[in-house]
Amino acid sequence: MQTALDAQLTHLFQATRTIAIVGLSPDPAKASFGVAVYLKQFYRVIPVNPNYTVILDEPCYPDLKSVPIRIDMIDVFQRSDRMPGFERDALDLQPLCFWMQLGIEHPDVAASLQAQRIQVIQDRCTKIDHQRLNAQGYL
Repeated sequence: MQTALDAQLTHLFQATRTIAIVGLSPDPAKASFGVAVYLKQFYRVIPVNPNYTVILDEPCYPDLKSVPIRIDMIDVFQRSDRMPGFERDALDLQPLCFWMQLGIEHPDVAASLQAQRIQVIQDRCTKIDHQRLNAQGYL
């Protein structure tokens, strides 16, 4: 039987079509690259990094507000202290989820987004959770 969190994550992954990966690096040695390569098998991955114009053969945008299509999930690879810098864009864009990768947490930003009905996941990896749920037959 699925835990409540796993049921929540399963629903989220099933409802998601587009994932903006903030801080995506074109360097294959970086965690963000490996996560993006994996997720790209299942979703439209939108790179967000002001230092590049293309990553993984996809147009790369300098910031979230520049992305011209609906974002279902914002997946962030940035330090915890940088989370407030993404809060306004997340509130404006109203994604299904604002996901902070392993080691990233910000209780104040999480509370602000949750108050506007944006699901927040902190200190977890999208690739690890998706692979696990997929292997268990939930996705």
